[in-house]
Amino acid sequence: MAFAEVNGVSLHYEFPEMKEGPEDAPVMVLSASLGTGLRMWSHQVAALGKKLRLLRYDTRGHGRSSVPSGDYTMEQLGRDVLGLLDLLGIRKAHFCGVSLGGMTGLWLGVHAPERLHSLIACDTAARIGTVDGWNARMAQVRAEGMAAIAEGTLERWYSAGFRAAHAQEVDVTRQMLLGTSVAGYTGCCAAIRDEDMTEAVGSVGVPTIVVVGNDDPVTPPADAHFLQQQIRGAKFVELEGAHLACVEDAVGFERNILDFVGQSKGAAR
Repeated sequence: MAFAEVNGVSLHYEFPEMKEGPEDAPVMVLSASLGTGLRMWSHQVAALGKKLRLLRYDTRGHGRSSVPSGDYTMEQLGRDVLGLLDLLGIRKAHFCGVSLGGMTGLWLGVHAPERLHSLIACDTAARIGTVDGWNARMAQVRAEGMAAIAEGTLERWYSAGFRAAHAQEVDVTRQMLLGTSVAGYTGCCAAIRDEDMTEAVGSVGVPTIVVVGNDDPVTPPADAHFLQQQIRGAKFVELEGAHLACVEDAVGFERNILDFVGQSKGAAR
């Protein structure tokens, strides 16, 4: 367990040099979805860690990272990543993010492409939801707590078949949601609410693969196709699953990511 003081926050991260990837392998940053944390990636460490040094972290307001008050911005979330890379002496890294993490990656691809070898944008979009929808979600959580939205969130994130067959995996996600502070959750909701990269994503300047679940109701395949069409040379992969298709179709996700990264040039530090 390690903490980094960057960009005005304390970020909890895991970067075991010898346990998660060969010492001379490229670094991949793994950025989780809203309401979860670095534990979301636990099941992928074994496969991805054979080829990559994995840097996982808890987004501000989540997990063991500090919880600043007020609304957050996508720029803050992106600069948190840059600060963490700077602190660890990592000049460039591959970046893989899901949902909120994917939006963070898109911001980095637009504003700091020189820091990325490649971008893996999973189940995300240039704009997610509506202002009214996010305001209603934030108001509900503030009034009723995280338990009020947990089950509905899980229904959108995992298909019915997966929820029935993998109850333990779903419960891990449930516990992450319930353990997320209201202030941290709503702070990141505000970052998503206020970010519209519809015009900006065309300037993403790194090799990119867009990954989406074929049954994702949050950021459906149409959103992923838009990203692919706007980002020059972007690849597109559709997996079996809902919003967290990287969990539902973990084998397909890992295979496609490793193939893509293997085609993307990049040294370690």
